[in-house]
Amino acid sequence: MSRIGNKKIFLPQDIEVTLSDSLIKFKNSKEEKNLTLPKNLSVNLSDNLLKVSRNNESKESKSLHGTYSRLIENVIIGMNESFVKKLEYKGVGFTAAVNGEKLVTRLGFSHQIEIDIPKNLVVNVQKNVISIEGSDKEIVGLFAAKIREIKKPEVYKGKGIRYQNELVRKKAGKTAQSAT
Repeated sequence: MSRIGNKKIFLPQDIEVTLSDSLIKFKNSKEEKNLTLPKNLSVNLSDNLLKVSRNNESKESKSLHGTYSRLIENVIIGMNESFVKKLEYKGVGFTAAVNGEKLVTRLGFSHQIEIDIPKNLVVNVQKNVISIEGSDKEIVGLFAAKIREIKKPEVYKGKGIRYQNELVRKKAGKTAQSAT
């Protein structure tokens, strides 16, 4: 049995849920989101609690049970409070700024790199920290990964873009290796 899939999901008062065949509609005062369930799963709503259950015991339905339970919970959490990812950049002359609907960065290349910011995200830059905030956990994570991919942290000096609490293991340079 899936422990994660069997957990009941608390539904806050300000979120309204509508269940149809395989479609779940979430709605609050700010936004509306839809989630389509596979045919092997069903959702029951009772007393502000959602419970995902399997219609059969196939391998596919067992594997999707916990996944869709967490996806539903992430939609509810995202509508109540935002998901935030923070990236920090380190390097001489490295800059980042939000210019309209674009994130403009200078990361040691011969040109500046402009990235379009998705509609549902709020991006802020303060000192050397890029903060990405949004209600969809997947979009926030993908955009953060896209920014990090531009200039991954370098292992000798640590220059580049990394997640805020990411640990980058530095290597010893040639002179330090030859001294031992």
